[in-house]
Amino acid sequence: MDKIAVVILNWNGVKLLEQFLPSVIQFSEGAAIYVADNNSTDSSVAFVTENFPTVKIIKNSGNHGFAKGYNDALQHIDAEIYALVNSDIEVTENWLKPILDTFDQEKHTAIIQPKILDYKNKEYFEYAGAAGGFIDKYGFPFCRGRIFDTVEKDNGQYDDNIELFWASGACFFIRKNVYHELDGFDESFFAHQEEIDLCWRAANEGHIIKYNFQSVVYHVGGATLQQGNPKKTYLNFRNSLLMMVKNLPKRGLFFVIFFRMVLDGIAGIRFLTQGKIGHTFAILKAHFSFYCLSLKYLGKRKDFQIQQYYMVKSVVFLYYIRKLTLFKEIFNSIQNIKN
Repeated sequence: MDKIAVVILNWNGVKLLEQFLPSVIQFSEGAAIYVADNNSTDSSVAFVTENFPTVKIIKNSGNHGFAKGYNDALQHIDAEIYALVNSDIEVTENWLKPILDTFDQEKHTAIIQPKILDYKNKEYFEYAGAAGGFIDKYGFPFCRGRIFDTVEKDNGQYDDNIELFWASGACFFIRKNVYHELDGFDESFFAHQEEIDLCWRAANEGHIIKYNFQSVVYHVGGATLQQGNPKKTYLNFRNSLLMMVKNLPKRGLFFVIFFRMVLDGIAGIRFLTQGKIGHTFAILKAHFSFYCLSLKYLGKRKDFQIQQYYMVKSVVFLYYIRKLTLFKEIFNSIQNIKN
């Protein structure tokens, strides 16, 4: 069994592999490196085979998205730690050592995220993950270093190794035994928020999720599906509701989901006033899909759900009404309430 396997999921991403795979190979000494290919129709597999013979190829039977793509591929990999890395990630020297040290020293830590900075503007955090994720009462995720569309410059303000609620799937480390204990990602999600769902389920089972600032990677972001794509809106809104049905505490479950759907409706109206009609229809489609799947997802609930899953009641209120756009402003507001 390998200590760690770095697994890059790919679909028609030969140009990304050409650009970013060399850094993974250069700085991942001692790790087994895999490209899990989701039945690409470009020259991805041939390119890796010809140019990087030490990289192992796993061929999935179809383009099953992020969730099933990884679930299928990881059945063929025997390693203590899985490092799931997007194909548009540039890693840095010694990026693995702080992660492995944490796993070795902290036996209850099951999932770790590194610091994720923006490849296009390396002084800033990257949208998808930044310095680690949290969630509000109504299922809206946010990060240290990124609240909705406000992304912070990295001035070392989050150079601390802390517990998180969720780690970004852009660069996601997890113990093999925990991954399989949780049955991996929820394949019905296809893509988006499946890592938050997995982390929530892990937390419900008593596992710890952490951030390690000493490991740094750079993420392009949106290389597969751009932030402004209505399909991304559809998947994010639908998957968030499904995740909540599975993982919310029983008390207040239906009220929280109802209020979240009201907030979704307000978001749909806001998109409409901005002329983004495709996004409004994407939210309507997400809700319709949620109605169709809700009974199935109620059946996926476990016996125990943690009660204090959220950091703040409503990050939407804090950001859009109180104009708190930085994580530290939100954190300080919580401390002031406690005091």
